[in-house]
Amino acid sequence: MRILLVEDDLMIGESLRQGLRGEGFAVDWVQDGRSAELAMETTPYTLVLLDLGLPKKDGLTVLRDWRQRGLTVPVLILTARDAVPDRVRGLDNGADDYLVKPFDLTELLARIRALLRRREGRVRELIESGALRLDPVTRAVEYRGQPVALSAREFAVLRALLETPGAVLSREQLEDRLYGWGEEVESNAVEVHVHHLRRKLGSEVIRTVRGVGYRLGETS
Repeated sequence: MRILLVEDDLMIGESLRQGLRGEGFAVDWVQDGRSAELAMETTPYTLVLLDLGLPKKDGLTVLRDWRQRGLTVPVLILTARDAVPDRVRGLDNGADDYLVKPFDLTELLARIRALLRRREGRVRELIESGALRLDPVTRAVEYRGQPVALSAREFAVLRALLETPGAVLSREQLEDRLYGWGEEVESNAVEVHVHHLRRKLGSEVIRTVRGVGYRLGETS
């Protein structure tokens, strides 16, 4: 899944980008409010991590404008402004959650998972289809009761297919969920990840729809 990170502090931004990529997220990082608006106009995002004290346009104003335009993408504010009135303003202007700096990456990941569960209407972490079970918290995968070790990118491909059962995802759609701006993407990267998943789970789990893409197959 693709995250927009809006953070003007270079050290914090780079640390978050690397940490989130290590968890299998595709991350696009911008450093000012105007760039955040442009990114939102050109790219569909699953979630936004938004700092408030931004150059060119304040994060709170950016958020308010998004909500006035009807954008419903979940927004998690990341800021050093820890006063209660600041939190109230953020939430009242459309934020879905609020995390005060400094914070631990594990807490940020937990809040991201909670927002995604809420958006998807789920109360449990586990995502299941037949005998296939995926746990986003531990990144554990079981198939027919047996644990399956996956790389971060293999896990991300499988999660994307599990979250859209019956839908066909193109190679481009999967690349968008796997890679952020500036990451080198080999032409056959998705095919390689799918090949590895089939080798570990069985060829029937992921089906190729010729000329279109991939969908979840037989998982019982």
